[in-house]
Amino acid sequence: MKQEIYAVIDLKSFYASCECAARGLDIFKTPLVVADKSRSVNSIVMSATPFLKANYRIPNVCRINDLPDVPGMIYAKPRMSYYLEMSAKIVSLFLNYVAEEDLHVYSIDESFLRLTPYLKLNNCDADTLVSRIQEDIKEQFGLTATAGMGPNMFLAKTCLDNEGKKRPPYRAYWGMEDVPTKLWKIAPITDVWGIAGGISRRLSRMGIRSMESLAKASPYALQKEFGVIGLELHDLSNGIDNTDITKKYIPKEVSLSQGQVLMKDYTVEGARIVVKEVVDELCIRLRSADMRTGLVSLFIGYSSSSGGGGLHHQSALNVATDDNEILFDAVNRIYDRYIENHYIRNIVVSFGKLTSYEGDHQQSLLDDEEELLEKRNLRKAMDHISELYGRNAVLRASSLLDDSTVIRRHGLIGGHNA
Repeated sequence: MKQEIYAVIDLKSFYASCECAARGLDIFKTPLVVADKSRSVNSIVMSATPFLKANYRIPNVCRINDLPDVPGMIYAKPRMSYYLEMSAKIVSLFLNYVAEEDLHVYSIDESFLRLTPYLKLNNCDADTLVSRIQEDIKEQFGLTATAGMGPNMFLAKTCLDNEGKKRPPYRAYWGMEDVPTKLWKIAPITDVWGIAGGISRRLSRMGIRSMESLAKASPYALQKEFGVIGLELHDLSNGIDNTDITKKYIPKEVSLSQGQVLMKDYTVEGARIVVKEVVDELCIRLRSADMRTGLVSLFIGYSSSSGGGGLHHQSALNVATDDNEILFDAVNRIYDRYIENHYIRNIVVSFGKLTSYEGDHQQSLLDDEEELLEKRNLRKAMDHISELYGRNAVLRASSLLDDSTVIRRHGLIGGHNA
């Protein structure tokens, strides 16, 4: 059987690279970070140029107040709409090389491509084809693309993370012959794609602390500890990955979630306003998808000034609904029952057990069906007004209170300035 060849292409320091490209600057010579100084010194640094990472050892995750004093440092305010537009253009470029079914967009700056059918078509090998893609990205967008290649998605990704990203020409290939000499030598084991801290600790308790020892471990012992995931780990450690990029994953159960990291300490009552706004936003998303929810959950994270910690509880509904007031009442009951008198910094609301609005639903004997339909039609009309004239066109009166965040958030994408 003909061997498959996959590539995973990553855009180096994507947000920072986009900002440098817009300014005509070289990411390997420019001290630039993507971070909003106007929000807080505790704001997250979203991206830093390779120049800063190499010369000042700036980590992938840090805050503005963690940055060293660098001469000529440029602070670029995040522009999410610009980054999304650049990402979409690059995905469109990939489709010049492969069909849609052979492309998997993994994140805003990383995509998998199945190259096998296109090598003969282009009369070249994988390294040459990926080199052409890199050159096109550089020429058209001014961005540096890195790549890993391999006979499956796992080896391609592991190759990218451990060799392809490291040095020019920013691409590399790992085959099955490289498993003992490269894959098995990765340390710590958490540097391997898919092996997080929790799995690593459980492996360590079994005496497994390297990819080589994982590859040589008993599959039966791994299955006993992890179930079917144990067998998958054993396969991956031997360079085996049977994932088919053309078979898109469709989750059996879906949910909607929305959250906020608050920019200051909120009191219990102040945070309640934000909880209501988050519920409203989720309800709009529910109705847009013509869905109802039968389960609500609430996560509250307390401020470090109150000792940290938090709560996470859920509540099933007697009847699935998309009604704002019913859903806020359900979330509010969780809030009142479990909240402690601490300052709050993080709020996440989730809706689960989603079902189609048009499907069969149990009706409450206490509800007037005509009245409920009237309320829903009113809500849909309000949603439509917001869609036409902007999300601030229809707001609660509480949105004008100091603790409200909804007006400011409507100007953001992904929590950052558009």
